Order: sequence, then structure tokens, then C-alpha cells
Amino acid sequence: MTTSTAPRSRWRASAAAGPWLGPALALILAVVIFPAAYMVWVSTREISGFGVDRGGAGLENYRRLLRFEAIGQVLTNTVVWVVGVVLLTVFISLGLAQFLDKAFPGRQLVRLAVIVPWAASVVMTSTVFVYGLDPFYGIINRFLVDLHVLSEPYGFTQRPVSAFLVSMGIAVFVSLPFTTYTLLAGLQAIPGDVLEAAQVDGAGPAAAYRRVVLPMLRPALAVATIINIINVFNSLPILRTVTGSLPGYDADTTTTLTFKFIQADRQIGTASALSVVNFVLVLTVIAVYLRVVRPMRED
Repeated sequence: MTTSTAPRSRWRASAAAGPWLGPALALILAVVIFPAAYMVWVSTREISGFGVDRGGAGLENYRRLLRFEAIGQVLTNTVVWVVGVVLLTVFISLGLAQFLDKAFPGRQLVRLAVIVPWAASVVMTSTVFVYGLDPFYGIINRFLVDLHVLSEPYGFTQRPVSAFLVSMGIAVFVSLPFTTYTLLAGLQAIPGDVLEAAQVDGAGPAAAYRRVVLPMLRPALAVATIINIINVFNSLPILRTVTGSLPGYDADTTTTLTFKFIQADRQIGTASALSVVNFVLVLTVIAVYLRVVRPMRED
């Protein structure tokens, strides 16, 4: 095929695929691209607390965001929140997936039990923990006192630091089912003869896991990590349920701060600017992760 005919063949192939890709592209345009573009546009407008557009604001909303007194604390909380929850979730899920991949009596029941946090509402799960940790009537607090772990009931959800850590624990808890099953599917896709060959070559269990299993799990790990980064970064229900009643911004992330701008301060333009920053941050983190990990490269 000559150089001149190659582009035309590619155009023909693209045109032939158009009718099949059209509905998916239209859906992406309607639910992803248009809302994102509209959010960027709103971030450059001066919007009143009642939603009235008072005209262009340029970059004033972004400057107002930079001048916000707690932005440093909120950004630090966001990094701790995302990195901590995602790392803990992936680390624990690797162990759970390895355990569930083994044959043992009652394995089916254990696999079903792992799904429970995923099946329940995130708000409901968070509320159960909030009530369980209540210092006056919480069953978890009482249990810790009975075990002499605590000398007296402690208000875990009434202090910013402990409430934030509780929220991280809940986020890990509800993220485990999806991550575990994604990694379990990756483990079950590894051919058994590959592991047998590693054992024949003298690789012990640790070496085989590090040099054979983990590299072959890279695509599943990439999917689990990326989905968790997106979900955790944009997570609102857990933090709103656990830390929403606390004053100040010591337990806030950029996502919860966005809603505080809208609901408490009526700063719709500033909230839109923060949403744009969030969107860019998520895309940047995912792009860097894919660049560094390169999940689809061949070993």
C-alpha cells in the first residue's frame, strides 16, 4: 500500500466505524464533555447566591480561591485522604484476593461476605459507624471500653483529626469489595503453568509472587487503582456524614469544601473554580500514574 492510499484507508475505516461509535460518542459528549466545559465557563462568571449571572469575572474566582485562608490545610487533607485510602485499600485487597483465590471450606460464603460493604449504601454504612462510635451510646465505644482499650468513651467523630481518620477507615472498608474482586479476577487469569515453571526454576513463594504474579497483575492493579483514585478523590457522602457537623475546615477535602462554598457561603463561582481545579488534579494524577506504571507494557 502506498503512502497516499494509507490515510484514505484509515479514513474509510473510521467512517465505517462511525455509526457504531456515534451513540457512545454522543453520550460522552452529553454527560462528560459538555458538563466539564460548562463548569469551566461558570468558573469565569460572577454568580450570585441565588444563581443570577452578573457577568464575567475573569480569573477572580480562582484568585479568591487562592486567598482562602484554609486552602493549604484542605489541600493537605486531600493528599492524605486520597493517598492513604488508595494505598491501604490496594494493600489489603491484595492479601484478600490472594486468600480468596485459595480453595478452603466455606470459600463461597466468605466471597459473598466481602461483597456486603459494596452492596450497602455508603451513607448508611457511614451512619452505622457514626452511631457505633458515639461516646454516650455507641456499641463500638462500649466494646473498646469493655476490652480496656479505652479507659472511658471517646468522641471519635467529635474531633477533626479522629473524625478524619474514621472517615478514611470507612472509605477503605467500602472500597475493599470492588478492589478485591478486580484483583481476584486478575489472579485467576494467571495461567497455572507459569507459576509451576517459576517453581521449577527454583523461585520460592515470595520470589514467584514478586517477579511473576505482581507483573501479571499490573493491568488489574491499574484498573483498581485508577477507579479508586477517582472515587476517593470525589468522595462526598462519607466525609459529609462523619465530619459534616464539625466547625471549620480542619477535616475538609477539596470536594467537601466545594459544597461548603455552595451551601454555606453561596460562592457558586468559587465552587466552580475549585471543581475545575479538582478535575485537572484528577486527570494529572491519573496521567502521571499511567506514565509511571505503564500497565499494558509487555514484560
